[in-house]
Formats: sequence, structure tokens, C-alpha cells
Amino acid sequence: MLLVDNYEEVQSIIYRSGMVIFGAKSDKGIQREINEDNYNILSGYKSVPLSFIIADGMGGHNSGEIASKLAVENISNDLLRFNELLNEKGSVDDVIVKIMKLSNSKVFSESNLENINFGMGTTLIVAIIYDMKLFIGHIGDSRVYVIRDNKMTRLTIDHSYIEELLRNGSITEEEAKYHPKKNLITRALGCSEDVEVDTYLYNLLENDIILLCTDGLTNMINEEDILNIINKDYEPQIACDELIEKANKNGGQDNITVIIFKI
Repeated sequence: MLLVDNYEEVQSIIYRSGMVIFGAKSDKGIQREINEDNYNILSGYKSVPLSFIIADGMGGHNSGEIASKLAVENISNDLLRFNELLNEKGSVDDVIVKIMKLSNSKVFSESNLENINFGMGTTLIVAIIYDMKLFIGHIGDSRVYVIRDNKMTRLTIDHSYIEELLRNGSITEEEAKYHPKKNLITRALGCSEDVEVDTYLYNLLENDIILLCTDGLTNMINEEDILNIINKDYEPQIACDELIEKANKNGGQDNITVIIFKI
């Protein structure tokens, strides 16, 4: 299991798994003292499909790093624990929802053990490749994009105050970039006893590129520049490195985590 504790140092990995090549990297950014993002990739297990997990923690007194680490560890362990269900046709969505809700309960319980961690939470994305389909579970404002035919399309909808304003037409895309509440999320894992999980299913094609990222990337680099960087590099790891470098050059206001894989 490729479990990454990436609090203070830049961590990066690159592996090949069957028809998929992928890279990943996380960085604390320029302005943050610690990295509250966490991620993991489960690869090489005969009984578990290739799985990607990414989390962006939130909470005072550095509790965000605890929330995201717990969430990633819980999801990773439960993917291994419920591996038989993952290989039953039609059950992948159900497993994703189940393990994300279980993780929510564990993080919520942990937050109530000590006052210093009260209210901590995390965004969470679980993405699983099964039978040339991409199954996604999503909570928060971390994102999944697909790049196909030189076009980048966002597959997830942010659970954020700004997203709600955009969807009801209250503000424009340009206004959203500088809105004072742009970082306010409306749904997070671990902040309440139960949580709603959004799920998505996307049919994969050869040469598709999938990007998972925390908002430390998308708040620092516009989608056009992200697309250009990914398209010019064959190796996903090189693209991950360049995206984080660019985000830091643009200010690095938050932790940045990027996972890229190609079919």
C-alpha cells in the first residue's frame, strides 16, 4: 500500500499499473507551515482495483492534517477489507459510499475526543478504475477533471459557497476568483455524525487523462494553464512536478496535492 505521510516534505511517486501510468505529488506551498493534504494510491493488489484517494484537511491548531490522514488511512484499509464487494458488478458505488460514511464516523468520533480537534474535517475524493469505468466518491471542494481530445472537463461539483452562487447566477466566474468567501465549503467529512456522498461514473477511453487535485492547485492556476502543462508532458509525474512549481510561483497560498493518471 502506497500510504504517504506528507506533512512537511514534498513527496512524489510514479508507478505503472497495467494500462495506467500515474504520478502524484504534494507540497505545503509557500505560505503554510505544514501540509494538511494527504493522498494514497492502491496499486498492485490482485483483489483491489487501482484506487486513488485525496484529502484536504481543515481545522484549527493543525487538526486538518489529523482529519485528512485519518480519512486516507481509513479509506485505504476499508478498500482492502471490502475487496470482494469491489469485484462484484454494480457494487463499486455502494462500497465507495459505505467506506466514506464509515470514515466520516471515525473522524467525527476522533474530533470529539479532544477539544483541540473539535470541528476538524476534510475534503475527500475516492476514485476507482474498474472495467474501464471511473467510479468517484466526492465530498468537499477537491476536484476531478478529465482531459480528452485536448479539452479539460470537471467531473465533480464543489460543495462550496461560491459554487452555489455560481450555479444560481448570483456571481460570475471572474467575481468568484476574488470573492472573500471563496474558501468556504458547505460539506466536509468528519464535521457531523453523517455526511452525504456524491458519486459519479465516467466511461474511460484510451488516452484519457484524469487529474485529481486539492484547491491549492485550482486557486493558483487557471484551467487553461493546467491543461497546457499536462498536455505538453507525456509522463504524469513531470506534469505533477510542473503544476506544483507553477502554483508556488503564483503565490503558493495553500497546500497543493496533484494526482494524474493516463489510460
